Amino acid sequence: MRSERLHGTELSYARSVTDRPDSTRDERPVESNKAGSGRSDRRRPAFAEWLHAANRGTQVIDAVRRVRVLLPGDPAFGDPLSTSGPGSARAVARAAERFAGDEPRAAREIGLGALQVWQAALERVGRGKGSREVTVVFTDLVGFSSWSLGAGDEATLELLRKVAKAIEPPIVDRGGHVVKRMGDGLMAVFPSADKAIQAVVAAKKNLADVEVAGLRPEMRVGIHTGAPKEIGGDWLGVDVTIAARVMEAGGNGNVMMSAATLQALRPDTLEDLGYTVKPYRRSFFAGPLQGVPEDLRIFTLKRI
Repeated sequence: MRSERLHGTELSYARSVTDRPDSTRDERPVESNKAGSGRSDRRRPAFAEWLHAANRGTQVIDAVRRVRVLLPGDPAFGDPLSTSGPGSARAVARAAERFAGDEPRAAREIGLGALQVWQAALERVGRGKGSREVTVVFTDLVGFSSWSLGAGDEATLELLRKVAKAIEPPIVDRGGHVVKRMGDGLMAVFPSADKAIQAVVAAKKNLADVEVAGLRPEMRVGIHTGAPKEIGGDWLGVDVTIAARVMEAGGNGNVMMSAATLQALRPDTLEDLGYTVKPYRRSFFAGPLQGVPEDLRIFTLKRI
């Protein structure tokens, strides 16, 4: 109890909690925790500031990019060209770009490097030029544009559907992959030159039975074997350009192949199919092929 005198009257009342002599003991742990928290808070901003500076440091970013060049896959993985198309790694990269933006960051480069290796494992390709040899095939219908103007949209659509039904199953059945369709043509990739030739011969045979609005379509084909690079679900590189240019030499429905494809064929493949090859000679009035090596040799597929 504690007593005080007010206007000559003595008052008595119980001690409060704050009046206890040992009340300071309850406050000491709190003061101790606050002191420890202050030291931790001083360390945290310093560490966070270091991470912030390292993440934006040009030297750190350049070092990570140099490491990415040594990793499998595309060292520029992360740009719109490399992340377009289907695939889990590409989808993650697109989402990351929307979230993190495209400002230079070390953390961004590290994350893209991991996705680069992941995508390379899915595509089984190495750095720079593709690490495996494939055979690229381009097809095109002769005179399609002129015919479609007079035939109309309905007949044009019917023709394209019948053409796809005639030529795409032989491609898939022989291990080929249709990379893209381009109006009346397509681009396909095969694991071997033999499979590509077999698919093209079968496709041409099926196409002979197609007729729409008086048109029996003729298909010219270009085949080239090389090591293009697979990026974003597409195939890019000089070898793809050569295959497209080889097709342009096909004229009115011929099957053309480069010397690289001819050399990649097994000795008995053409004979088993009933075909042989003849060296291509550019006509006097035909312009030279653009974007191909000067020593490119082309051959025309001929039935025996």
